[in-house]
Amino acid sequence: MSGHSKWSTIKRKKAKVDQARGRLFSRLTREIIAAAREGGGDPSANARLRMAVDNARMNNLPGENIERAIRRGTGDLPGVDYESVWYEGYAPGGVAILVETLTDNRNRTVSEIRHIFAKRGGSLAETGSVSWQFEAKGTLFVEGEGVDEDALMMTVLEAGGEDLAREGEAWYVVTPVEALEQVKSALEQAGFPYRDAQVARVPKNLISLPPDHQMQTLRVLEAIEEQDDVQNVYTNLDIDDEVAARLDEA
Repeated sequence: MSGHSKWSTIKRKKAKVDQARGRLFSRLTREIIAAAREGGGDPSANARLRMAVDNARMNNLPGENIERAIRRGTGDLPGVDYESVWYEGYAPGGVAILVETLTDNRNRTVSEIRHIFAKRGGSLAETGSVSWQFEAKGTLFVEGEGVDEDALMMTVLEAGGEDLAREGEAWYVVTPVEALEQVKSALEQAGFPYRDAQVARVPKNLISLPPDHQMQTLRVLEAIEEQDDVQNVYTNLDIDDEVAARLDEA
């Protein structure tokens, strides 16, 4: 758990930088378009769209951008047709990496992802060779100074959540996929502010590496995150606190 929550925390910090560059808004918009195309434009009847819209609002994506993205997804406005494609690979040291993309050009995306792996000593893998090492879970962060850990834990567990881990100034919550909406509702009712709720891929087991090899893997993950079509990157690397701090300082 600790390794995955640390990587999720690192990604959240990077997202704040991405927001300043517009990359985060692009990813949020693509997710709304894909969700609306998959399940329709009514958030109340489309859980994926509802979650995408909530995250967009929490990250200050303008309302008109959200509405425009929904209409593009439903076909009411012209727009790019994105498809969801997953890639699997290994970083040096045998660390598993799972990459979620939304792309309008499979050939371009796979070429660029393969190049990133190869340039940094990793490799793409066959479909299914990595994904079995992860399982779908609901995840989110609870923010705020002075949060009562016992009260938060009770709220999460009673609503069907599975785990809670402290990460910096926030709490990282893991739930079964089917309990994510219920946990979100319980947190709202209890007054706990949360962000970045999503259905993520959580590793079943973590791989430990020496610090220098951890940094090498994190550089691979960062490079993949920079690719424009990438929505999410997941790994089973167990990240030490000291290594995470070194990455922040770099």
